[in-house]
Amino acid sequence: MRRARELLIDRTGNISIVVAASLPVFITVLGLSFEVAQWYMAQRAMQNAADSASMAAAMNVDGNFALEARAMAAQYGYVHGTDNVTVAVTSGVTCPSGATICYQVTISKPTPLYLIGMIGYEGNITVNGEPMVQVSGGATAEQTLKKREYCVLALAGLPGQSNTEGFRCNGCPMADLTGCNIMSNNTATCNGFTTQADIGDAYSTNNGCGVQQNSNQPQVDDPYEGLAALIPADPCGGAYPQLPARKSDPELPMSNQWSGPQTINGNVSVCGDLQLAGDVDVTNSTGDGGVLIIWNGQLDTNGKTLRTVAGHLTLVFAGSNGAYVHAPTGNGTLDFSAPNTGDWSGIAIYQAPTLTSGVDISEAGHKPTWNLTGMVYLPHASVTLSGAVNKSATNGEACFGMVMDNIRVNGTGFSLDACGDAGLVLPFRHVPGRGKLVK
Repeated sequence: MRRARELLIDRTGNISIVVAASLPVFITVLGLSFEVAQWYMAQRAMQNAADSASMAAAMNVDGNFALEARAMAAQYGYVHGTDNVTVAVTSGVTCPSGATICYQVTISKPTPLYLIGMIGYEGNITVNGEPMVQVSGGATAEQTLKKREYCVLALAGLPGQSNTEGFRCNGCPMADLTGCNIMSNNTATCNGFTTQADIGDAYSTNNGCGVQQNSNQPQVDDPYEGLAALIPADPCGGAYPQLPARKSDPELPMSNQWSGPQTINGNVSVCGDLQLAGDVDVTNSTGDGGVLIIWNGQLDTNGKTLRTVAGHLTLVFAGSNGAYVHAPTGNGTLDFSAPNTGDWSGIAIYQAPTLTSGVDISEAGHKPTWNLTGMVYLPHASVTLSGAVNKSATNGEACFGMVMDNIRVNGTGFSLDACGDAGLVLPFRHVPGRGKLVK
């Protein structure tokens, strides 16, 4: 009896009994917590991967946004279609701003159930008859855009243009287009040297042009065609004196032979060929400058120099197609800068886009020498660029650009440091910049 009372009041081992009784519950709770924590860690990993993948999609430059996103997700260990991983990528998603330029990425992967199944949880997905929980992470990134400017734009390949290769450089070890981007609306080929252009883009195939070379790029429209509306009506009445081709041909009238000082304010027209009989110094008010329009004729520099000594100048070739040359010729020098304000801002030489014959230039930058600041616009010309292009020596900024049908580069260099100061808006297109997470 006494022994029984002692056993009843003896509390030794009570804790062990309690622990033994509660241990299964404790282990279950601990296991459940660990399992849920694993889900959370997996979700955070997928979220980080989705963040990066959505920004990669928003930065795509060639339309392969899904490929870019899935490649980025794979770097985090989530390979689409492997181990039941799904990387869903959607473009054209509405951004918080209302624009439909966002990209959404959702990464998901089913995870097996372990201890949590002991409390009756059956997951939210079944894979091969086994209940699992679908863990996922999602992100949306907005595509930011930036301007890519081109100092050389070949229009060949656009409707109304030729189907010639837009840009070609054969050898040309002296070509240096550092600081310049080039664009061909058709193909581009550079054999031996890249021309050192920062970026070479081509609508079709780019074979070796540019430090960064891109094929299959969107075409860039003609940015200056609309300026033709600024050209006034032809005042010549059908009379266009031409340089004598034979001894029996009449000489050019004195009005078509220039030398010495010339004041050009607003539009000044010359009918037929204009020949420099001596160096010509052009003056006008600064800013908007003057416009020299040559109707159905060439500008024969004749070993002389046409330069601006005060003010700015735009040289326009206009008229009709036929047996005319609509271009600068001769062994002289063009030394002038385009206006930096006004309707013709940034345009140094302009061939009317209606001209399709007599527009080619075979030794641009060499015959005549080009010391120009501004844009040379030759929309239907085949151009061979042979010499270096320098800025205008008098009042020109370091800025030059060319738009033509197609171009062959033998050896040249441009400078583009100050196009903003020169009033020139270079041809450009918007390309994706760095993606920005929005949600």
